[in-house]
Amino acid sequence: MSEVTPGMGAGELAGRAFRPDTIAVRGGLARSNFDETAEALYLTSGFVYESAEQAEAAFKDEVEHFIYSRYGNPTVTMFEERLRQLEGAQACFATASGMSAVFVALAALLGQGDRVVSSRGLFGSCFVILDEILPRWGVETVFVDGPDLDQWREALTVPTQAVFFETPSNPMQELVDMRAVSDLAHAAGAQVVVDNVFGTPVFSKPLEHGADIVVYSATKHIDGQGRTLGGAVLGTSEFVNGPVKNLMRHTGPSMSPFNAWVLVKGLETLSLRVEKQAANALAVAEALEAHPRVAKVLYPWLASHPQHELARRQMLGGGTVVTFEIDGGKDEAFALMNGLRVVDISNNLGDAKSMVTHPATTTHRRLTPEARAAVGITDGTVRISVGLEDPLDVIEDLVRGLG
Repeated sequence: MSEVTPGMGAGELAGRAFRPDTIAVRGGLARSNFDETAEALYLTSGFVYESAEQAEAAFKDEVEHFIYSRYGNPTVTMFEERLRQLEGAQACFATASGMSAVFVALAALLGQGDRVVSSRGLFGSCFVILDEILPRWGVETVFVDGPDLDQWREALTVPTQAVFFETPSNPMQELVDMRAVSDLAHAAGAQVVVDNVFGTPVFSKPLEHGADIVVYSATKHIDGQGRTLGGAVLGTSEFVNGPVKNLMRHTGPSMSPFNAWVLVKGLETLSLRVEKQAANALAVAEALEAHPRVAKVLYPWLASHPQHELARRQMLGGGTVVTFEIDGGKDEAFALMNGLRVVDISNNLGDAKSMVTHPATTTHRRLTPEARAAVGITDGTVRISVGLEDPLDVIEDLVRGLG
């Protein structure tokens, strides 16, 4: 994890107040004795010691020394430190995927007899963790409607260990008032975990709005080019270097050095990509809103979004994803998707290429029809992740598909 950096400094920018775009390029940089320009890639499973005494001291955390790449690796540490600085967190631990980051963060907080309150507007796999897996281990999960502060207030009248939500939510773009919910959560004794994938490190800063822990699927915008998987858990040193470190070391969902190297390079262009994608997404959202076959468009930067004012208050941009509902149902949605020639059909998002998916039959298939209805997902709901193409080509493709 980023705070423990055996064999290297904490990064050239440590202790200096650089701006985010500079951090994204130079944060955590640790050159080897070869003075390479690009970050070094350390493809090694383990490390050697000068003596048996040094090995013992390393395992006792008495000296800084890499032990095993499941525990930590120089390339992974560079990614962790760069993202930590960008997020403004005390510590970061990289994981093999976004879902391992979500699970590790929650498992590090919760045990038998504990209670977690979550918004019901979640990515399908997040919902499965909270609705199926954690309850099997004796954790009580209470779901609320994310935008409804009264439901949060009522649910948090009982002592609670964790609060979890996405904002905006996948795919229905529901926002949670991070400051208000964090205040309610802290009063109930809970720590707040925010999945910031739709918000991105560029457009949303949960820690500045009262959250305690931020999780990412780095697969999405941080790589954003369809190359690799990765995730991250960010929070206090006590949390990351304590229960998160313990879980990561002994259960093993660690990030590979190669993936970390790809993601380090992804951070360098993150803001350039997502700012362009967000501008494209707004253009696509406005075009869809004007189309007669589209019943509803959800995008935080549209004035028609029911939480537009909140979005403007706690986000710096609308994100890269647009959700809309076509008139009709599954057949009409499939006909649109099958008619596209520029936009790919894929369940991924945050990519340089525009991608469209049908949540009810893919990402949110595991939810019951009742659970999908509760968050507004219909058979006519379509999610498009807008990429870096010329937005007019994407809009023309969608108009052609809509017929």
